[in-house]
Order: sequence, then C-alpha cells, then structure tokens
Amino acid sequence: MTWDIIFVISVVGLMMIGLILEVARPDLIVFTALVVLLLSGIITPDQALQGFANEGMMTVALLFVIAGAIQRSGIFNRLLTSVLGRKGKGQLSLLRMMLPVSVLSAFLNNTPIVATLTPVVRKWCEDHGISPSKFLIPLSYATILGGMITIMGTSTTLVVHGLLLKNNAEGFSFFQLAIVGIPTTIIGILYLVSIGYKLLPRRTGEARNEENNTKDYLAELVVEANYPFLNQTVEQAGLRQLSGLFLIEIIRETERISPVKSSSLIKQGDRLIFTGDVSTIAELQNTKGLSLDPAHDISIEDMINGNNQVIEVVISHHSSLIGKTVKHVNFRSKYDGAVIAVHRHRERIHGKIGNIILRPGDTLLILAGSDFLVRQDIMNDFYVVTPVKSPFISKSHIQKGWLTLGTLLLMILLVSFQVISMFKAMCLEVILLLILRIVTIAEAQRSLQFNVLLIIASAFGVGAAIKASGTADWIASGLIHFGQPLGTLAILFIIYLLTNIFTELITNNAAAVMMFPIAMSVAHSLGLSEVALAVIITIAASASFVTPIGYQTNLIVYGPGGYRFKDYFKVGVPLSFLVMVTTVLIVKFVWIG
Repeated sequence: MTWDIIFVISVVGLMMIGLILEVARPDLIVFTALVVLLLSGIITPDQALQGFANEGMMTVALLFVIAGAIQRSGIFNRLLTSVLGRKGKGQLSLLRMMLPVSVLSAFLNNTPIVATLTPVVRKWCEDHGISPSKFLIPLSYATILGGMITIMGTSTTLVVHGLLLKNNAEGFSFFQLAIVGIPTTIIGILYLVSIGYKLLPRRTGEARNEENNTKDYLAELVVEANYPFLNQTVEQAGLRQLSGLFLIEIIRETERISPVKSSSLIKQGDRLIFTGDVSTIAELQNTKGLSLDPAHDISIEDMINGNNQVIEVVISHHSSLIGKTVKHVNFRSKYDGAVIAVHRHRERIHGKIGNIILRPGDTLLILAGSDFLVRQDIMNDFYVVTPVKSPFISKSHIQKGWLTLGTLLLMILLVSFQVISMFKAMCLEVILLLILRIVTIAEAQRSLQFNVLLIIASAFGVGAAIKASGTADWIASGLIHFGQPLGTLAILFIIYLLTNIFTELITNNAAAVMMFPIAMSVAHSLGLSEVALAVIITIAASASFVTPIGYQTNLIVYGPGGYRFKDYFKVGVPLSFLVMVTTVLIVKFVWIG
C-alpha cells in the first residue's frame, strides 16, 4: 500500500463520515473532498473537472427540466386518482397504484413523481379510511424499482452510462437494464402487495398527529384595553425576540394577519397566536394587557382562511436551508410562510422555532400565505407532502403536459432505435419545450437542481482519484483474493453488497462513482464483462430500501407516513435480498455464463 492509496482512502473515509453525520450539505462535502484531492496532486485539473462535462451528468440536468415541465402540468395527480379508483380495497388498490407508478419511473425522474403523488395518495387514503403508511413506502419503492428498467430511469443509471463511455466502453442501450429491471420490479411489487403489506405499520402522519395535539405547541393570548403597546408595531412591543416563542398569526375579528411582519400593528381585541415552547407562555401572561382566553382553544382549523393554509413540507437533500436556522434564512419574507413546528425522526423539536438548525428530511408544519407555492425556491428547497389548495391548473397546462410526454416518447423511440444518443435526444427535447413555450427559460433554470449536479460532477473526480492513485486496483486485488476461492458468483455478491451498503450510508450517485473503478479493475483482472459489473453497480446503487436516508424518495414519505426508522428496515431488508439475488443471478447467467 502506497502513501497515495492511504491518503485517498483517508479523504474518502472522512467524506463518508461527513455525509453520514450530515456535517454540511452533501454537495459541499463531496466538492471539498474533490478539492483536497486536487490540491494534493493526486489528480490533475483535467481529471478533477471531467465530471462537469460528462455526458451522463449533463443528461441528468436536462431530465430535471423535462420532469419539471410534467410536474407542473398536474397530469400525475389526475392519472393516479383515476387509477386508484373510488373504492379503497387495500392490497388491490396498492397494486393498481404501484404498476403505473413503476412504469412512469422508468422514463421520468422518480423524485418529482413521489413528491407530486405523496399528497394525492395521502388524501385518497384518508378519504377511504386506509392508513397512508400502508401506501407511501410502496410508492417510494415502486419508483426505485421502475427506475431500474431503462437508461433514463434514475440519475444513477445515467451516471454509470457516462462512466462506461468515459472508459471507452459502449455504455448501456436504452432497454438493456430491463433484462434485470423488469424481473426485479415484478418480484418487488408482488412482495410489497403480499408479505410487505402485512409488515407495513398502520400509522398517521406527523401533521395529523399535530392536529390532535395543538395545545402542545400553539398558544393564544388576547390583547386587552390596558396593553401598553396598543397601536404600536410587533417590533416595538418586543414580540419579535421572545424566549422560546414565535408569533405566527394575528386574528383581528374577520381579518387574519399571517405571516406576521415586524411592522404589523397590535390593536385591542387582537388574538395573538404563538408557537414554540409554550411552557414559557407564563412570561407573557404576566405582561400587562395580555391574557389567555380560557373559553377558546386554538386549533389548526382556526388558522386557515381563504388566503392561507397549513401545509407540511420535507426539506430536501439539496435544500439551501440545510445547516441554517429558520431565523437566519428569514423564512417569513423569503417563502411567505411561518414555521409552526419542526419534526426530526418523528419527534417534534422543542424550543424556539427560529433557533432550530435545519437538516435534510426535517418535516416542517408551515402556516403558508397565498404566495408560498409560487415562490422561486420552493421546488428545490422543499417537497410539499400534504394536500394543499394548489394554484389553478388550466386546461392548457394539462395539454402542455401531454405534449411533453408525447415528444418525450418520440425521443425515446429515436434512442431505442439508435438514431441518436440519449444525450442528443434530451437536448432536442428541451429545445422543443422551449420553442413550443411549454417551459420558459426561468422555469428551466428553477428545475435544475444544481446541488445534485455538483455532487455527481464532484463524485466523478473522486472516482478518478480512486483509480489514478491505485486504490481501485488495491481494493480489487483484496476482493479477488478473498472471493476467488468461493467463485465468480461470490465476487458478484460482494461487489453488490459493498455498493448497496455505500448507497444506504451516502448518496447513491457517489456510491456508484466510487465503486465503478473498483468493479472495472475486478472485471479486467478476472476477464469478466465490463457491462456485467456496471449493471451490478447500477442496480445496487439504486436499490436503497433499508433506510429512509439512503434515497430521496424514502426521505420524502418518512414524515407523512408516520414511519419509524425500523419500518424501512423491516420491510426493506427482505426486498433488498430479493433484488440482490435476482440481479446477481441474471447478470451471471446473461453476461458471464
């Protein structure tokens, strides 16, 4: 083992620890690792920058624009509502949901599918007396399984495809992964509608639990005639910097002021609604002219009117809010919303809302103003996971959605018959969307998830360091030494397991990029097909079922489904085993023999 290998393993190890402990945003952690490897001389500037111009990474960027256009059209909602039907029949309805969702996910990014359909599924379940926890994990898993069918099903597939092209290999054909993807999807769906359905818990989501426990985090005070700050602003009254409490709404007869600004005036008879650590409300009760109203208990329903609504959102992995406090980001003015409560791992975080440092997967209950859903950063920072009064979707929006799907289908046919490459087809598709005015330049820019793209591009450089330093060959020789006495099949299982463990702990794309040079080194040493090992890496990096943190879609449904960490483990471990065995056996039979 050389010093270069020791250094690379140390940097990658620290990067993984940082990702697991969430010390910063994932894109910053991976990019920092890339910079360290560049400055150390392990890789050249060309090697460090190769990911930023990789065909697979650029294709992912284009797909974000296409998925955003379809998401805004609202056709997902209509499709799923009609598929589920009017009657709730448990497992039969679950099967009706999973089949079309898995097909959609084969051609579209799974994250917007789950983010868009989660509130639709929740509302349907509530309307039919079915626990949403029976449907939301299967919704996430169905998109993961379906994404394994085609080259455009997941960003991971496109990334590995780009790595193959960079490695002077042919890359994947459009439906090549279907040899593995279709059997694993069928087996996975059958498992989830039978054994998996029985293993899934019956729970309500966090927002529903909060509606039943509003006394724990909402408090109401009435402004009386002797209040010394009558007709003065919230700032002047000292209600902006309270210990443990946050003023989120003022109810004045039929008028509701929310979110509350520092310049909002306080008048006699106002009902002041606070959230946070309500045990500290005694301090305000002692203030002259403020009193609790014993005849009225504030509830979530009291806070909703024609202009605002209480909604639930999940902070995304690539949100600009990660590592910042609610107060620091100036949440109220930036999003036209006030945070009522914050949950992490199904537990409400107590204390002053403004001082809570936000993390990926945090579930926020928000009193949202009329402009909340149309603010520019909403799509990148949050997943809205509760039914909301969405902006009106016109007939033209729906027509644009179907036109987008139609042109996308044409591009898929061109790629399938090898008329043009995947990257060229997606470039043409985006140009068509712009020319036909289905999307604007501003909408295309908002759809691009730059943090995700930075992770992918940076991971390419980290993978190059693993290869250039000799780390890949060193790890590969160790794997061969350990697994060769057990046979080729055992080596395939080891590579799959390593990749799958990485993807549960860190991001799926980073796991694929790090394992790719190791897998290629194994393929060259043993004379195996490069494509065979690439398929193993692709499926293993995508098949994240065991934890809620390994994959974005699992994180989206975590809070809304009322799940605990162990629920993913209990349902996901058998599914992971089935997918692993199916994948390895098919790869061994089809590509290796």
